[in-house]
Amino acid sequence: MTGQRPPDAGNLREPQQAPYGEARWPMAGAVIAAAVLTLLLPDDLRLGPRWTLPLVEGLFLVALIAGDPVRISRRSAAMRAVSIALVSVLACGAIWSTVRLVDDLMHGGSETNSADALLLASGSVWALTVLAFSLLYFELDSGGAAARAHYMSPTPALAFPQHLTPELNAMQWRPRYIDYLYLGFTNATAFSPTDVMPLAPWAKIVMAVQSIVSLLILGLVVARAVNVLA
Repeated sequence: MTGQRPPDAGNLREPQQAPYGEARWPMAGAVIAAAVLTLLLPDDLRLGPRWTLPLVEGLFLVALIAGDPVRISRRSAAMRAVSIALVSVLACGAIWSTVRLVDDLMHGGSETNSADALLLASGSVWALTVLAFSLLYFELDSGGAAARAHYMSPTPALAFPQHLTPELNAMQWRPRYIDYLYLGFTNATAFSPTDVMPLAPWAKIVMAVQSIVSLLILGLVVARAVNVLA
């Protein structure tokens, strides 16, 4: 019997699992929250008329829900294009609001002359940037949620602790939206990677941009608040 293949040698590989589709509602909830924050912004901090961005974001979200309603697992070029368009609109709106807020903080805009208005406007813009960048990470990492449902790349653009720690044995683990939301929040508060390491060039660039945006908002808000309260 020497040299014969053991009966269970073919079972040593990790069994192929069925596609794992993440629930749609966390991502949809983040888009709705971003739309509400956009509506609450002062007019001069918003890109376009009050209902323009929320309406566009809502139409994109309805298209995504109609095409892949319960779990994100359908791989389609059209769905991918809609997802990219949605996060692009969110990111552009958040960056525009940040630029306008920074300009008002530096030149004394109307909403920065009182502590209450300043905190409301800056807090809304900061939260909007966190949501926008978290959705950007969510959509760009490893080809998006639908692609991750079928295949997780061994070299993802964003390396989570489960990827970096072999003891966790997370070969079949998939990051969910809450993981990207946490990444967006910690990167906006620590201004640097915490537990998630950017590996791809685009991930490093996007995380650097988010850190700069957050640093501008928080730093200038603190400086302006000191002047207002003095």
